[in-house]
Order: sequence, then C-alpha cells, then structure tokens
Amino acid sequence: MNNIKYSVLMSIYHKEKPDFFIKSIESMLRQTIKPDEIVIVKDGPLTPELDQVINKYINQEPGLFTIVPLEKNLGLGLALNEGLKRCRNELVARMDTDDISLENRCELQLREFDNNPKLCIVGSWTNEFFEEPSNIVTSRIVPEKHEDIMKFSRRRSPFNHPTVMYKKTSVLDCGGYQDVLRKEDIDLFIRMLHNGCFSMNIPKPLLLFRSNEDNYKRRKTWVNCKSYISVIYRFWKMGYSSTTDLIVVVIGQMVMFLSPVWLLKILSDSFLRKKN
Repeated sequence: MNNIKYSVLMSIYHKEKPDFFIKSIESMLRQTIKPDEIVIVKDGPLTPELDQVINKYINQEPGLFTIVPLEKNLGLGLALNEGLKRCRNELVARMDTDDISLENRCELQLREFDNNPKLCIVGSWTNEFFEEPSNIVTSRIVPEKHEDIMKFSRRRSPFNHPTVMYKKTSVLDCGGYQDVLRKEDIDLFIRMLHNGCFSMNIPKPLLLFRSNEDNYKRRKTWVNCKSYISVIYRFWKMGYSSTTDLIVVVIGQMVMFLSPVWLLKILSDSFLRKKN
C-alpha cells in the first residue's frame, strides 16, 4: 500500500490567511504516507504573503508542488476543475487551505481503496474547532456505508468536502465540478452517486475543520439558501430526490434564512452536528 501514489488538490484565493495556509500544507507534508504531488490552484492573483508561502514550499520540496495560476478568480468549483486536470495520479485527496488533516488521514483512505477497488470516493467525519485546533466544539458525523450515504444525499451532502479522496476519472466522467455557487461539493457528490460511484466514509474524524461566526452567517444568506434549494430541486426533477426530500430541504433552508445567528448555532449543533 505504501507504493500507492496520490495527489493532493487545493485551491487558494487572496483572502486566505498565510498562517492558516501554512498549517494546512504542513498537515499534508506530515502524512504517514506522503503525497506524490500537491497541486495548488491560485484562484486569481494572490497577496505577496501568500505567494511567498508557496515559493517557500516549492524550494523546500522540489518536484512535489504543481502550481496552477489562474488569471482571475473563478470560484472554488471551476478552480478545482483546472487543478484536477493537472493531477498526475488517479487518487486525489481534497484539502482546504485553512483546515488541518490528521497525520494518518490519507493512509487510512488509501487502505480502503486498496481493500476495495470498486470504491470511487472515501470521506470521513470532521472535528470543528474555533481559534485553536485544541478547542474542538462540534463534530460533523456522516454515514459510513454506501446505502446510508445514498439515502442521506437526497437532502444533504453525504461527505465532508475537504476530507474526501476520490478517483480522478470518476469525477471527470461525471463532468467535474460545476459552477454552482457555494454548493459545488454536494452537486458533484450527488452526480457521482447517481452515476453509480461506490462510496464510504471512515467513521472517525480525520480532519480538523476551522469554524467561526462567519460560517454561520454565510449559511443563512439568501444566496446560499437559494443555491442549496436549486441543487436539490434539480435532482428532484431527475428523480433522485423525492418530493418529501425537496419539501424538507425548502422548509429547512427557509428556517435557516429567517433564523438569527444565535438560533442557527443552536439548531446546527442540535440537529446537524454532534456537540463535544
């Protein structure tokens, strides 16, 4: 299994914080099975500080980093498409530029792919933290088995996006990421599942997800809620989600949009996440 090669796919834009970016990269360099390649998409021009971080690692790890510069900001989904095209390995681990992967994350995912060649996508749970990684506040638990993932996906994203490792060809065969505002992940995952991709989640947190007040504010914007409903509506028209699924999503998103942030936090921690 140690001979299995994989790429890491990241996308960064100018608003990211250099110190968060460094911690994210370092967590991938410390993997018990080191990546063969780290692809970083520069989604538009970056700050000098972020460019300095990238250049430092290029010099520190010759041949490991592939940098994909984009002339303008395309958004996460389209930027990831450009990076995915440049990945030289079939197995690709997604990683966000402000999160932290546990050291054995990729080893455990590679083991699952090695044990079951039918797998196309493997994710895991996450621990969410505020400020410092030691301050774990909640966990996002997702279904482990494929059958439960299919059922769960009719209403919600069945994977934590920055935890997934997937097969490059499986993603491309489904058309890659689409230009779906802030919901490119669930849109891709449902298309992959609808296309017959076999999946699983490792039932343990393998990534520390950086959370803050802005995350809750973004979830309750009308743009975010409308985009979510539009995605599920499209899959309802395809026959993937039921009418009941669609109604539940519409009601849930309207409650989210109308709720104050303090109430949204309570609802999220009570129904969508496991409180620590």
